[in-house]
Amino acid sequence: MSTYLPAALLASLQELPGYNEAAFLQVHASGERVTSLRLNPAKVPDAVVAAQVLQSLGPTPPAPVPWSQYGYYLPQRPSFTLNPFFHAGAYYVQEASSMFLEHAMRQTCNLLQPLKVLDLCAAPGGKSTLLQSILANGSLLVANEVIRARAGLLADNMSRWGAQNVVVTNNDPRDMSRLPGFFDVLVVDAPCSGSGLFRREPEAVAEWSPDNVALCSQRQQRILADVWPALKENGVLIYSTCSYSKEEDEVIMDWLCNELGAENIPLQVPAAWNIVVTHSDKRNCEGYRFYPDQVMGEGFFIACFRKTNETAAPARRQKDTLPALPKKEQEKVYSWLHDTASLFLMEHQGEAIILPAQLTPAVALLQQQLYLRKAGVKAGQLTAKELVPDHQLAMSTLLAAGIPRVTLNHTQALQYLRKEDPAVPTGIKGWALMQYEQMPLGWAKVLPNRINNYYPKELRILKEI
Repeated sequence: MSTYLPAALLASLQELPGYNEAAFLQVHASGERVTSLRLNPAKVPDAVVAAQVLQSLGPTPPAPVPWSQYGYYLPQRPSFTLNPFFHAGAYYVQEASSMFLEHAMRQTCNLLQPLKVLDLCAAPGGKSTLLQSILANGSLLVANEVIRARAGLLADNMSRWGAQNVVVTNNDPRDMSRLPGFFDVLVVDAPCSGSGLFRREPEAVAEWSPDNVALCSQRQQRILADVWPALKENGVLIYSTCSYSKEEDEVIMDWLCNELGAENIPLQVPAAWNIVVTHSDKRNCEGYRFYPDQVMGEGFFIACFRKTNETAAPARRQKDTLPALPKKEQEKVYSWLHDTASLFLMEHQGEAIILPAQLTPAVALLQQQLYLRKAGVKAGQLTAKELVPDHQLAMSTLLAAGIPRVTLNHTQALQYLRKEDPAVPTGIKGWALMQYEQMPLGWAKVLPNRINNYYPKELRILKEI
């Protein structure tokens, strides 16, 4: 389907580096769609499993995304909804251009060291899942979303990814100033006018106007000014948009240097990738433009900066501790886990929460200053007799090898994911992990005459084959 592009937008792009109007119009008229995904290295640990997952999406081998270790282009768009690996968190469907964040992180940060990273505008979770996959052990990722409903979607996607070192927050950017100098890295994929996605979302064109571009530019400046205090001295800011407009890209680069004292960080980008290098008018800052007629991906802009000015000393902190789960309750949880030495268990509203022990001071501080939508992995509900396991525990990588498991074929897996009884003989009594091709999907309780399906109602598949 051809995409109509506003004349004012086309006129505004004429002087931009790398812009080729004929090719740009042609690619928007072509109706071409690019489908890409990233594998989850925590759940797809080797080439054998990767091949199995990718083959489930179609017979034609996918091509690697050049700037992402785990990214792949698919030759066609399959039904992800009817692919059990999707629901198991084996991969995340993400637009390929935005995966360039990985290349930016690798060039600007020491990923061998633990980092505290804030993904400020994180929903639905593409960049957060990417960040989590490349951060070193001991790192903390805070994934924030200001819109409450979108924060819920973000939390669900991070739960499916399975990591315990993630905190999902639902805060305005200005709230982050309560954490002066706390983060090593800020990732700000700022709300924008969205012109880079018009090929994929032609219905969004109706919302574009020069006035909206100006409003977005002002909003981006406010967001960056509000969150800047939370970045430590010498910390890294990675700024991105899905807009072509200079006011939201190059102008913001100059603003960051002039108003916040940021120092631009150039990246090494292979010429073969066809990513256009751009420079701002006043400070000659270097950024990177992605045009869909030149790369396999949508329109995107990204630039990196270092904070050179001093950060105010952190405010005097309250006690950086979290309430530990009583020992008798801990035993109900430990039997489900393969390794407990590095974990901390806490209770929240009758439920057991699992966190990396070394991150508890940081999470305690976050709890004091922000609204936490999700932290770590929810193990489940504590009753007088047992732990009723939560779906987050099934999705995690923490489970003990000896937990009873029921292997489902493709048809049975889809029945389970529709919250039906897959009616498979098990030889098991009690709680069991339902899995597809060795990959957990969720919990069920096996009774003598039926299987009670504990897959979350709000996540169930509604689509028929």
